[in-house]
Amino acid sequence: MSDTLNATVLHDLHLHLGAKMVPFAGYDMPVQYPEGILAEHRHTRDQAGLFDVSHMGQAILRGDDVAAALETLVPGDIAGLSEGQMRYTQFTNEAGGILDDLMVTNRGDHLFLVVNAGCKDADFAHIQDRIGDQVDLEILEDRGLIALQGPKAADVLSRHAADVGTMSFMTLQDVEVAGISCLVSRSGYTGEDGYEISVTAGKAVELAEILLGEAEVQPIGLGARDTLRLEAGLCLYGHDIDEITSPIEAGLLWSIGKRRREEGGFLGAERIINEITHKPSRRRVGILPEGRAPARDHTEISDASGTQIGTVTSGGFGPTVGGPVAMGYVTIENAAADTTLQLTVRGKSLNSKVVKMPFVEQKYYRG
Repeated sequence: MSDTLNATVLHDLHLHLGAKMVPFAGYDMPVQYPEGILAEHRHTRDQAGLFDVSHMGQAILRGDDVAAALETLVPGDIAGLSEGQMRYTQFTNEAGGILDDLMVTNRGDHLFLVVNAGCKDADFAHIQDRIGDQVDLEILEDRGLIALQGPKAADVLSRHAADVGTMSFMTLQDVEVAGISCLVSRSGYTGEDGYEISVTAGKAVELAEILLGEAEVQPIGLGARDTLRLEAGLCLYGHDIDEITSPIEAGLLWSIGKRRREEGGFLGAERIINEITHKPSRRRVGILPEGRAPARDHTEISDASGTQIGTVTSGGFGPTVGGPVAMGYVTIENAAADTTLQLTVRGKSLNSKVVKMPFVEQKYYRG
């Protein structure tokens, strides 16, 4: 491992399992294990995959009115969260662009945040700069984060923890997993049912080995994590969303509650509310290319007449779909489903069309 890269608490376990390691967001991370990305993807869709996401940022936010303070930085309805409920939202900037996307959970006397690895230092600095006089930010440096995803995830975790099988999607609880104190949320980044498990660093390897000891569970690397989230139509920060892209352009209006749409009060609200009312000039869409050639990031998108109208932001082969899938931004006039597009792939024009996302059925457990 390079001296410049950080290591997660599961680093040595990845090496023991034969992982191919790559730099990602400042960390030495497993991109795949010996069976390969395709097998790992299919295993997660069919059974259960275990992912190391300990590189993500975890933090606690406290304050006299911590929800109101955080709502000045995000468009999500944080005050409306019941205890144990979690919500997906975004840190926005004054221009209405997205600084990062994150998960926020109401823990009763505090909020629990999970942010992206590549943005966490900037996110925490942003919180301190903007609302540091109203809140107390505690960065949790000593915790691992493990995702267990797939149709067998609930069966597996239920063998080691009581009541997790009846947890609803987007909720979090204190849970003893095989006698280890954990924060368990029913959430994930694959489109499958599953959990994310926050655990103290000293117990992370033990917990991972217990779960990997179950017949249905295999370790899954970043390669399959990316193909799984692409098929599920989920955004990757730095690709599908960034500082110039608004939540409305990104198709994330669903993450902004009615009260926030009406009241505003968050950074970039003027642009975002205007785009809700009048539509943005472009929109993130799902794209289904013809043939077998995948359209990668930065592929040019043209309309039927050959005029460039956008760019692919995520693309590749979808193992569950059985062919190439992509998403990207096109002009609003070309964003409707079944609109014909042209992609420039390896110097050739490739027929494609706009399709509704996700590309595969989402299987979140709603109770």
